[in-house]
Amino acid sequence: MTYAVSKNDEQWREELAPEQYAVLREAATERPWTGELLDESRAGLYACAACGAELFQSGTKFDSHCGWPSFYESVRPEAVELIDDTSHGMVRTEVRCADCGSHLGHVFPDGFGTPTGDRYCMNSLALQFTPEDAG
Repeated sequence: MTYAVSKNDEQWREELAPEQYAVLREAATERPWTGELLDESRAGLYACAACGAELFQSGTKFDSHCGWPSFYESVRPEAVELIDDTSHGMVRTEVRCADCGSHLGHVFPDGFGTPTGDRYCMNSLALQFTPEDAG
């Protein structure tokens, strides 16, 4: 896959904090209930922490009680890339930023009560939040 934002490993390491690099570029997962965006409730936009691409609107965020920020849909279907993930002895769907290929989290079809039935379970470290009133 060719991404609009293409950087080598050294460039990503220079730009990202070590914890962000581990999540975004090595597909690590932050510990549940520790992310700074978990309880964020203001209106605004969630973007990729690596490249700034718009990913999720605050109106699609919901409390799934899973320990990570959850959304029921992305801003546009083409904003994210969905990839089959069979690591850790499970079958899951990995979510990556479509602009830079950074790992964001996973999507699960268990978002009961949401309009789409999906739960995009994202790492706070993979996201940057801009409140609506910040402009």
